[in-house]
Amino acid sequence: KVGDDVLVPNQTNYGKRPGLNTSYINVQDDFRRYKVMYLAYDVKDYLTQGKNAIGSMLGNGFYNPAKFWTEGYGSPRFLGQVHITYKDGTEDVIVSDDSWKASQSPILMDMVYYGEVYDARKEQPGWSTPDFDQSSWEPVAKRKAPEGELVAHTAYPDKVTERLEPVSIEKLENGNYKVDFGVEISGWVRFNNVEGPEGHQIDISFNGNLYSGDNTYIFNGKGPTSYAPRFNWFVFSGIEIKNWPGELKKEHLTAEAVNTYVEESAVFETSNQLFNDINKIWRRSQTDNMHGGIASDCPHRERSGYTGDGQVACSMVMHNFDTKNFYYKWIQDMYEAQNVETGYVPNGAPWQPGCGGGVAWGAAICIMPWEFYTQYGALDMLEDNYDGMQGYIRYMQTWVDQDGIMFSQRRNGSGEILKWFNLGEWVSPGELIPDDMVHTFYFWHCVEIASKTARKLGKKGEAEAYESLAETTRQAFMKKFYSPETGSYGKGGGNILALRMGVPPGQYEQVKAALIADIKADDGHLDTGIFGTRFFFEVLASNGLNALAYEALNKTDEPSFGHWLELGSTTTREHWSEDGSFNHPMFGGGLVWLYKNLAGMQTDIANPGYKHIIFRPQPVDELDFVTYSNNTIYGQAGITWKNLPNDFHMDITVPVGSTATVYVPASEKEVVTEGGEKAENSASVNFKGMEEGYAVFEVGSGNYNFVAKK
Repeated sequence: KVGDDVLVPNQTNYGKRPGLNTSYINVQDDFRRYKVMYLAYDVKDYLTQGKNAIGSMLGNGFYNPAKFWTEGYGSPRFLGQVHITYKDGTEDVIVSDDSWKASQSPILMDMVYYGEVYDARKEQPGWSTPDFDQSSWEPVAKRKAPEGELVAHTAYPDKVTERLEPVSIEKLENGNYKVDFGVEISGWVRFNNVEGPEGHQIDISFNGNLYSGDNTYIFNGKGPTSYAPRFNWFVFSGIEIKNWPGELKKEHLTAEAVNTYVEESAVFETSNQLFNDINKIWRRSQTDNMHGGIASDCPHRERSGYTGDGQVACSMVMHNFDTKNFYYKWIQDMYEAQNVETGYVPNGAPWQPGCGGGVAWGAAICIMPWEFYTQYGALDMLEDNYDGMQGYIRYMQTWVDQDGIMFSQRRNGSGEILKWFNLGEWVSPGELIPDDMVHTFYFWHCVEIASKTARKLGKKGEAEAYESLAETTRQAFMKKFYSPETGSYGKGGGNILALRMGVPPGQYEQVKAALIADIKADDGHLDTGIFGTRFFFEVLASNGLNALAYEALNKTDEPSFGHWLELGSTTTREHWSEDGSFNHPMFGGGLVWLYKNLAGMQTDIANPGYKHIIFRPQPVDELDFVTYSNNTIYGQAGITWKNLPNDFHMDITVPVGSTATVYVPASEKEVVTEGGEKAENSASVNFKGMEEGYAVFEVGSGNYNFVAKK
């Protein structure tokens, strides 16, 4: 096999689909662009002197997914080319044409949602070698190419990223074996040197909650063999094996985690082990959901690139992984799935019908490029997607009433309102806040981002127009949803969204008090769905309520992240209750508070991509230390703070090429030292003043140790 990539190429809208318009009339098959990605490999070292041969195994993948909420493109297709450059400078190109031959492989069935059946009796040893007798093979069938433009891979492909040995093996009364691998992964199980009689069939079922598919293997009786599936993945922490030949031992099995390769770029740790564990299970859930250059909602049931889940989690993802090429590809998918005429951005990209979405899903075309720019400083991301932002705002405006409130009520051809195209908040532990509140908030949020984007791109007039529209929308929101009687915008995230927008000064204390009262009435728990949770912790922290944010995350009863851990989860879930999927990363979007607020390391939007860093920790008495660092585009940046009985310590790392503003919690400048001497006298730091309980300093690149006497 050439390379270590699996499940290639990455998923795209490959072309127009037969019958799509009649099957799913609410999203027309008229996307901005269709494309098929290809990969290139240097095969020189695989060649031998004399004759050589190349062969390919072809699977269905997402080109032919065969599931009721997906729509396929037809039977599988293959295109291959070998480019040869000789020492004298001449070149040859070998192409896949009708001189190639094909045969049925041992894979009798492979479907992304259903699994794989492998019959080793149908193996043809040496099938891809030049001496193989392929006289019984048939000529290949020439197929119509997809409409999609051939483009080079931009994101990494999927790879095997982790290998796990069994934690335990138990033989059941019925003779089956139950195997536990300890944590839930998306991937497959590999057999290692296993032997069975010809025709002996073993069946593997996977314990990932909700549907994950099955795996069947039939032995050929020709000695020890190793095997793993090739064209799909399963979701599991454990398996049950039926009809295993002989005694099953640990060395017979390896669980291989598979996901689109992204490098872990960050380190986070606190003195609170619960927070460390929450961060850990979210990370695993996120990577479990990365396949084919997209991030899915769940890796088993739907496996689709929902844009709502994507925009909620993207800041968190970028704070943990190097995802520059990953998001470059996926955001481009969203832009290319946009309806150019109406501006509508569908609920997923590459688009599959799925279960639907709403305004906050399409808002990804605004939110994700902006978060990318903030994290990586890439102005071209804004340049490439600005007209996509404008188009979606234009679409949203068709649902804005004369009072400035947006309420999407998309209908089908019969005039019926489509619930699954008009969703607002989702999976709250209590009542959902009104749909028009969520729609209006995201209309404001998208317009606000468009105004900032226009500023960055030097489009002053457009920036001012969007700023005016954002302010008009904010005022409409406040007028519509504020209750003077209760001094509140409502539970379940209403006050969170309002404070994120910025409430009028005359309302501020009442709204803040209402939010505090609501949280205390819920015994310190959050009460938000996926969109409210995205802002819950940061809004509390930015309004002097960081202790409440800490308390809400420090819970282990329902609803809380800690409750999932109490239930034994190794991934984050879809619902705060025990309903639905046990592997959804969307609620983790709000956990970025751990890094930006609790640890206190943020980008400066005036100089994004960590060109200028803001270190402003928000310590709580219950924590002894917090550390967070990330490998930014300038190098390693990080903060570690320690809350000691008499001192507060801050170790800061500013990479070469960056500068930073450092906020040291202190009562006055005289109690702060850096590197053992008074900070205000240090030649390496510049004291800027006192601000809201912090001594503020400007520093250049380097390592710093600030200590503040209490």
